[in-house]
Amino acid sequence: KAVVSTQSTGDDARYLKKKIKTGAIDVHPTQSAIVVHFEVEATILGEAGDPMLGENKQSQKTIQIKNLTPGTDLRKLSEIIVEKCNLIHPSKVPELEQLLYYLQTRKVTVNTETVEQEMERIRQATSQFDDIDEIQEKADLNELESYIDLLYDDMKTKTKGTSLILQLARNPDNLAELIDNEMVLGALSRVLREDWKKSIDLCTNIVYIFFCFSSFSEFHTILLQYKIGSSCLQIIENELKRFEYWNEELAKKKKIAIEEKSEEAQKAFLKSEKKFQVVIHKQEQLLRVSVYLLLNIAEDTPIEIKMTQKSIVSFLNTMLDRKSLELLILVVSFLKRLSIYKENKDVMKEMNVIAKLNKMIPHQSDILVSLILRLILNLSFDKEVRTQIIKCGMLPKLVNFVKEETHRVFALCILYHISVDDKCKGLFGYTDIVPIIVHILQENEEGQLDMELMALCVNITQNPKIAAHFAQNLRLLLRQSLKNRDSLMLKMVRNILSHDVPEKKIVLSSINEIVSIVKDCPHEEISVELLGVLAELNLPEIDFRQLVTEYNLVPWISRNLNPANKVADDVVLEIVRFVGNVVRDSDCAQLFANAGLPNTLIELITAKQEDDEIVLQILYVFYQMIFHKCTRELLIKQSQAPAYLIDLMHDKNTEVRRMCDTTLDIISEYDEEWATKIQYEKFKWHNSQWLEMVTQGNDPEVDSYDDDYLPREMMLSGDSTADLLYQHEQEGYNREHPYADYPGYHGDPGYPGDPRDYADRDYGLYPGDEGGYHPGDHMGHPGYHEGDYPEHFMGQYREQQDEDYDFYQQVTKSIQERGCGGILLWFNFGRG
Repeated sequence: KAVVSTQSTGDDARYLKKKIKTGAIDVHPTQSAIVVHFEVEATILGEAGDPMLGENKQSQKTIQIKNLTPGTDLRKLSEIIVEKCNLIHPSKVPELEQLLYYLQTRKVTVNTETVEQEMERIRQATSQFDDIDEIQEKADLNELESYIDLLYDDMKTKTKGTSLILQLARNPDNLAELIDNEMVLGALSRVLREDWKKSIDLCTNIVYIFFCFSSFSEFHTILLQYKIGSSCLQIIENELKRFEYWNEELAKKKKIAIEEKSEEAQKAFLKSEKKFQVVIHKQEQLLRVSVYLLLNIAEDTPIEIKMTQKSIVSFLNTMLDRKSLELLILVVSFLKRLSIYKENKDVMKEMNVIAKLNKMIPHQSDILVSLILRLILNLSFDKEVRTQIIKCGMLPKLVNFVKEETHRVFALCILYHISVDDKCKGLFGYTDIVPIIVHILQENEEGQLDMELMALCVNITQNPKIAAHFAQNLRLLLRQSLKNRDSLMLKMVRNILSHDVPEKKIVLSSINEIVSIVKDCPHEEISVELLGVLAELNLPEIDFRQLVTEYNLVPWISRNLNPANKVADDVVLEIVRFVGNVVRDSDCAQLFANAGLPNTLIELITAKQEDDEIVLQILYVFYQMIFHKCTRELLIKQSQAPAYLIDLMHDKNTEVRRMCDTTLDIISEYDEEWATKIQYEKFKWHNSQWLEMVTQGNDPEVDSYDDDYLPREMMLSGDSTADLLYQHEQEGYNREHPYADYPGYHGDPGYPGDPRDYADRDYGLYPGDEGGYHPGDHMGHPGYHEGDYPEHFMGQYREQQDEDYDFYQQVTKSIQERGCGGILLWFNFGRG
């Protein structure tokens, strides 16, 4: 309802012209209501009809929609609304019908009408004051001046005057008259500042009067003008100190009564306790209206910031220990509003608000529980707060709230945040989350499930223990996910299959249906998850060749892996993973190799080189194909796969490097030419720092090298330093059998000096020596025993050792004389 009040600006201002322009129509964010936005244009006209003063004001009208059920005729209801509300044009009926349909299908977890009823109870409870007989007298607006006069008398009379003014303020129709009377507001604010400590009834009456004004945003400026917010904060702080003092005194009297065990002491304690309860009841009335008033004026963000600077969060945290339901509802609501700001959230975290909230749930009031869950949800975005939730034992309570439809969505959102942390996923295994979720799934086989529920399932099924529990219902999950085409449930099934669960065989009965859906499904997210399911089926019972042939998957896979077709990266990744699973079978590997898949994958690895996951999965395909004789020669001789593997050998990604090294080691065992290239590249990488230093031909210091410091062929030849060093290695050693030419060696595997016994050719020349050969080692090396080897063999070994060590000393001396003494590199030629 828009009220426009005008005042005459002069004698020639005759009448007011008002024009209303309708705007957008929307649904209320929390209530079952339609919000109509409109603009009021008010213009004051003179005698000649010319405009003298104009003003535009944006307003909105809220239309409550009650008893909206699934069977409601939305078309008819839209026409009724348009007929009764002149702000909505008849042409808006279709749009209004769509908004009503949204309201009809929207899930409202909190009954907002019940919240309003709860808040009304607060107002009613706050108006029931003890020991005030004058409140029964009926107030009259015409007697307002006499009520103001009462504010200048004694304390009892002041209390009576405020009670009568409160009766007038509780009627919204009187607020405009009261707000225009500056004498009333001035007198009330003065009495509040001077006498609020003297009478709790007087203080409560005055704060409640200002609370009535705070219910309307238009009056907030007046309240700020009289500094009512600061007064309320001061009152709350003082009342909390009073409560703490009263509590301590009562505890002392209780202790005395217990120690003395006399009847007189017991009576004194009971009397004090009764008085304490009466005072606490009145104090909670005052705290309720004070907090509610602050909550109303906190709609203005700058005012809210000032409140936080004056420790409002600390006061609210202290009041969480109270027992009054109405007060707790207000306190939690206020904390929820403040928690959306990081600074306030950090303060609540330091005060460990979570521990107090944990003590409050479960609670008989659904309104309070809902507000608590929403507050916890706001705080749970912080990882440290999630840790506090776990430590205080709240997790099982939150899981139990999933059973209740009223609180399910908020509980699921909190649990989802907790499940994001890998360390917390396993904790769900100690709750009843699995049977609760399975029960919900069984009840909703036909309908769409909440996204929050499925997101939680996707997270927790990454834990092997929880996945094993869900696997017992894998048949239900698979059937329901395929029937409803639910991508999140399919992702959940995929996570379960990623673990070693015996129920994997259940999927075999649906594998044909899965492949059929993958090829024909237009929805990318469904295809991605189904391909992921196929990639996890590493079962020997599956005849992949028959599957690939029957559904003609080779052309489909080649087409989707072709970079020119620009298929989505997620789909490409899952197809590559599926291929990596399939090519473990030699027949399928040959099938894909003959179709040119290696070359397609090389093109793909070039196009997707920035995507580490795709690159890694492609390398895994190469790794699997290397194992089969039928595809090994094709991959090594007829493709550039080894060259790409060498290029990726020093990738920044650890897993990519590991996969390249493993695959290249296998290639080296089967191809001598590639083995030499691979060893050469490893040699260059291992000695890259030293090679870069010695090849700086433009550096005058480098030109001053003494010819004796390096082997002669390195200075006379025009080849690169790396090539010369590599030649020195080749000439000094037989790479395959370093001691094949020594007398006494006949290639007998049982011979003590058989180089095939030395892991990675580390020159661990002594039986039991795990350290390998190191410069400066002497014949007293651990593991060497006199008589273990023939003397002619050891003579050859000493000559070879001395030659290597002389070369090492030359290189070291050269580096030290150039001022690079801190860099001492040893070239382990045997390993490159």
